[in-house]
Amino acid sequence: MNFSQQEVKELAISALVIGFIFAWIMRGGHIFRGTNFFMIFLIMLIAVGAAFVFHELAHKAVAQKFGCWAEYRMWETGLIMAFFLAVVFGFIFAAPGAVYIQSRFIPITRRENGIISLAGPATNLALAMVFLLLTFLGGPLGILGRIGFIVNTWLALFNLIPFPPLDGSKVIAWDKKIWGAATLTAFLLMMAG
Repeated sequence: MNFSQQEVKELAISALVIGFIFAWIMRGGHIFRGTNFFMIFLIMLIAVGAAFVFHELAHKAVAQKFGCWAEYRMWETGLIMAFFLAVVFGFIFAAPGAVYIQSRFIPITRRENGIISLAGPATNLALAMVFLLLTFLGGPLGILGRIGFIVNTWLALFNLIPFPPLDGSKVIAWDKKIWGAATLTAFLLMMAG
């Protein structure tokens, strides 16, 4: 995968804002009782930032595998709204940006678009399993594991909702059975957590 300096900068800014938003909202929760804000921010940056960044990079990697140009672009208005809603109203709204994809030669097929779209939620499900292993360690790593598991399963399930512009709309247009299997897996994992 190749990255422009602009893309790396925008991914980093998006991850930092998302990490801050989740830390701000979660700072008063029982799971973080007695924990300083910097530690909460660090945990959220790792758990939520990884969920977001790897989700977007999965879209990019698969799109490039199909010969497409693909690059992440942050949505400044979405980041500002997310920050404002979290700080003022205590509400999480996370729409930091997206990977923009363009075919270089021939149009992307429905199948390719479905596979590119499925890559993000599938990556979140794989990350959820990695974070699940951390829950058995206890302490700060156990907390990180629990949050990472919850965030990744929720993000996978949310993105599989079959309405544009979410990934699920493209996956279901390609293959309803694969969409159903991915959605059921995300739902069962979320319920197990």
